[in-house]
Amino acid sequence: MKKWLGVLLAAILVLALAACGGNNNDSAEGGKDGKLVKLKVGASNVPHAEILEKAKPLLKKKGIDLEIITFQDYILPNKALAEKQIDANYFQHIPYLESQKKEYGYDFINAGGIHIEPIGLYSKKYKSIEELPDGATIIMSNSVADHGRILSMLQEKGLIKLKPGVDKTKATVNDIIENPKHLKFKADVDAGLLPQIYKNGEGDAVLINANYALDAGLDPAKDPIAVESPKNNPYVNIIAVRKGDENRKEIKTLVEVLQSKEIQDFIKEKYHGAVIPAAENNQ
Repeated sequence: MKKWLGVLLAAILVLALAACGGNNNDSAEGGKDGKLVKLKVGASNVPHAEILEKAKPLLKKKGIDLEIITFQDYILPNKALAEKQIDANYFQHIPYLESQKKEYGYDFINAGGIHIEPIGLYSKKYKSIEELPDGATIIMSNSVADHGRILSMLQEKGLIKLKPGVDKTKATVNDIIENPKHLKFKADVDAGLLPQIYKNGEGDAVLINANYALDAGLDPAKDPIAVESPKNNPYVNIIAVRKGDENRKEIKTLVEVLQSKEIQDFIKEKYHGAVIPAAENNQ
């Protein structure tokens, strides 16, 4: 009897050890002990949060539980990142990141480019830029980091001319040397309010970032009377992280998934040119 009892106890011990050993292996989803690694990413509602939602199941398969924190403005996502409330953010382009680092001293890194949102010129009063009258008022955001791209776009469309050699990401209205239509620029409006200003018919034309246009139900590929060229565009929207975190496995995986063919194809299919995969930028 004692002999059989000993054999039984030994068998139970072997099974228990085998079970414990199995728990030390990575799960099918990639996390240790079957646990997913939590990753908090701050994002604008559209298109950033939508793209992240599409990436969520892909990240889960790789052991990452993505939590998306949405923001309505351009200030709080970087503040939250600096205060370690989130692990990364996805809402800003490179020149804006650089301006924020300079203004607030943020020690942030660009972990990878994902997409481009060509900015558009919208008008309730005119159907083309040629129809804009002499002395027309152009309303744009108070984000200085966007002024260079806006003015460069207007130069590209033949409305103004900037000083030769001026950095297109840093140009201001003071760099305009030719303004044949005597355009007037109003730049004291928060970017998030621009779609409503356009819908109210204020000014003669309004320059609106594609993410805010999409969020307001506008079609950034069809509704504007002029659209910024996406080719060789420096305004790539990126994943930003605190310096040093760019080497974290979870961050690298996040960027890899967002740059994957599946997600880049999703961007093309969903936004029809209003949002463009960074891979097509041809920088």
